[in-house]
Amino acid sequence: MAKAKPRAARKQINTLPLYILLIILFTLYIVYQHGAAASIIVGIALLLTLITVILVETVNGIREYGFKRNVMEIIIVVLVVLGVWFAMQFFLSTKYPLDVVPSCSMLPTLQRGDMLLLHGISSPSQLRAPVINISRATYSGIVAQISKGELACVAYSQGQGGVHISQYMQNGYLIGLYSGANGGSIETLSSQTGPIIYQCGVANDRFSNGTTLRIVYTSGISIGSQTVTGDRNNSVVVYSTIPQDLFYQEGDGYIVHRAYAVLDVGGSYYVLTKGDNNPGLDIQYGNYPANLSQVQGKVIGSVPYLGYLKLILSSRFIEPAGCNSTIQN
Repeated sequence: MAKAKPRAARKQINTLPLYILLIILFTLYIVYQHGAAASIIVGIALLLTLITVILVETVNGIREYGFKRNVMEIIIVVLVVLGVWFAMQFFLSTKYPLDVVPSCSMLPTLQRGDMLLLHGISSPSQLRAPVINISRATYSGIVAQISKGELACVAYSQGQGGVHISQYMQNGYLIGLYSGANGGSIETLSSQTGPIIYQCGVANDRFSNGTTLRIVYTSGISIGSQTVTGDRNNSVVVYSTIPQDLFYQEGDGYIVHRAYAVLDVGGSYYVLTKGDNNPGLDIQYGNYPANLSQVQGKVIGSVPYLGYLKLILSSRFIEPAGCNSTIQN
């Protein structure tokens, strides 16, 4: 009796060209992300190629091993990933052990697209940042000051044509604070009366084309008798925004910035933050101090480029403003 021939395996789809295309598109995205049109075109192509690779690999798996075995392998992979994720949450004491830098506000320390490893924070002692003890009344004054709008360090010139405001120093310009209250006005540094007194300075802002401008930035703050200046040895934290924050209203659900100081309000802790590449603290642009419960963790490590995958999957193709220059302070 003749033996039955074994069923021939279905021909597999060659995925090598797709992986090569994926690598090429990813490289092109990194190179051309500074251009809005190019970043959108390449980003969409990269996203579609990634989806195609996943679908083709799934089809190949079904052809080679059958539907049931392929589904089981997918389930096993998902369980392993979830196991690793929950283990990281446990050992790093945070629900969010991994995150991504979405903007260029932390240049040159962190680049857009860096994948971050976080460790949870349960006490201000785990953060490297000065602690300022204030009363509840003082904190309420800070919140009231923020609710009025911007109070940012700027350069200004006042003449017959009115007040001209710039973030950059020019000949004949003075340094003051732009107040968002009452439709916008200039407040001189010496006339400040708020619970937070801002010190303003001038630093070099170096652009990617090689030019340098003198930018006005916040060089320090005073609350009561305590003065704090920016320290790039302080901890970098990731915190979630709230609906009242300008950042939240602009679509940023979380922020990666450096801790500037911690406010101790009778045992409740709030973190003042600032991007290394931003001229002002977050509170100077209509954002409220992050309660310690909003802090997802402090950055303990980073991997370059790996985070672009999340940015592309979330359709954040276009490079945000501020990526073409770095403040040298």
